[in-house]
Amino acid sequence: MPIINVKISQPASAALTHAISETLLELTTRILRKKRELTAITLTCVPPSQWVVGGSTLAAQGKNSFYFDIKVVDGTNTKDEKAQYIAECFAAFGKLLAPLHEESYIYVQDVRAEAYGFGGLTQEYRYIKAKP
Repeated sequence: MPIINVKISQPASAALTHAISETLLELTTRILRKKRELTAITLTCVPPSQWVVGGSTLAAQGKNSFYFDIKVVDGTNTKDEKAQYIAECFAAFGKLLAPLHEESYIYVQDVRAEAYGFGGLTQEYRYIKAKP
């Protein structure tokens, strides 16, 4: 884990999906110390004509945007790590989706270990079972 849900204001393409997923995998592994093999990413493409910022579509503004949220277990990352992650992800998406609208968002969501898991097991359960 974690799971990352991404929305971008670009048409779907295999090349862009690959670039976004590799970027997020690298940053999530390096900065947040999450396991690459357990990280899941979903990508949704929204037409710029259907993405509105400040009352005007991105198509009319000639810009692109993104939003993504990542769910991590509460207490596993520091404020500094999350701030670095947000800054580096924003910069990376700025290169991938230029010209990027400043109103693009990243949400690092801290979730309780007993309320979050995969494979039918909570992270709390995994933590307890790993103790000798």
